[in-house]
Amino acid sequence: MSKILVTGGAGFIGSTLVDQLITQGHKVTVVDNLVSGCREYINQKADFWEMDISDPELVARLREAGFELVYHLAAQIDVRKSVADPAFDTQVNILGGLNVLEAARQGGVSKVIMASTGGAIYGETDELPTSENAPTYPLSPYGINKLALEKYLNYYYQVYGLNYTVLRFANVYGPRQYKGGEAGVVAIFTEAMASDKACTLYGDGKQTRDFVYVDDVVNAFIVASKIDCRGEINISTAKETDMWEMIMAIEEAAGKKLKIELAPARAGEQRRSVLLNRRALETLDWSPRVDFPEGIKRTYDWVKETQK
Repeated sequence: MSKILVTGGAGFIGSTLVDQLITQGHKVTVVDNLVSGCREYINQKADFWEMDISDPELVARLREAGFELVYHLAAQIDVRKSVADPAFDTQVNILGGLNVLEAARQGGVSKVIMASTGGAIYGETDELPTSENAPTYPLSPYGINKLALEKYLNYYYQVYGLNYTVLRFANVYGPRQYKGGEAGVVAIFTEAMASDKACTLYGDGKQTRDFVYVDDVVNAFIVASKIDCRGEINISTAKETDMWEMIMAIEEAAGKKLKIELAPARAGEQRRSVLLNRRALETLDWSPRVDFPEGIKRTYDWVKETQK
């Protein structure tokens, strides 16, 4: 049994990870300010610190707690919000992230595993699927700040010996995403379908994303804690899916048509995004298990169930 801290552990991915860690017998503490996370998602067997990751008290608490491992998922994750308010994104994703790293260093943590972003870090690129070695030219403050914290992680390793792994996720989707403040495109569209509401499609619908199911992402987190590997690893399906294909999968799961309203494309969003996952296979022996239609069905069924 390990003693583990999960920042952002009341969120969509974080709470799913916490559930799995507790199932495996670990003692888990969640740090979350509940701005985008949901209290109802927090596993009752986990300890809960309701606090912001930028709170100076976090350093003092970790210094005394004796955690072996930190999963860092807490973040400002909305690309559009980062474009509208770069200073706020920087406050959370860099200064808050640095506070976590300093707390981990002073607390004697053995390893930090960071949730980062694939598409937003690489930006528009001619290399598709995009490997971890591709040039990084983010198109949003969110991508810039995630990349900066990755560099700080390497700095803490080089200077202080704090071990780390960065997992660069493709577009994660699945149950628990639509409630709270983490509404990705799949969450928004499945909720609209379940509520029989119209949904806005920005652009021409030919934008592509690499959709990876949340359970596969959690599995990658678990495996990364058991292997001594530093650097960045893409966690993805290596498959492009455009918005119309996503809509058709949701319609297939629901057995009816989705009401669509068209609107112009939004600034700061990529046209195409798909990540190469060869390093994950070679380093972590990881590959996605849940295909897109099955993942969409599980997600839609969960949304319908929670609306009862």
